[in-house]
Amino acid sequence: MSLPKLDLTTFFLSISAAAMQSLQASPPDKAMAKHNIDLLEMLQEKTRGNRTEEEEQLIGHLLFQLRMSFVQVEEKK
Repeated sequence: MSLPKLDLTTFFLSISAAAMQSLQASPPDKAMAKHNIDLLEMLQEKTRGNRTEEEEQLIGHLLFQLRMSFVQVEEKK
């Protein structure tokens, strides 16, 4: 089995997938999802000015989607 090339895009996607998996668990693991969202936010800040345009768009999109999903899980209380 061949693993995907390790780069910033793959790293962002991996963290995002972990956060989404936590949100979709039964019951949702909101603490772990928040941890992964916070991790992506930290990476967004720490890599500012060092990302390609594609990486910039990707991390922005991933964070938006994860935040919206997190809010939806919160509203289901």
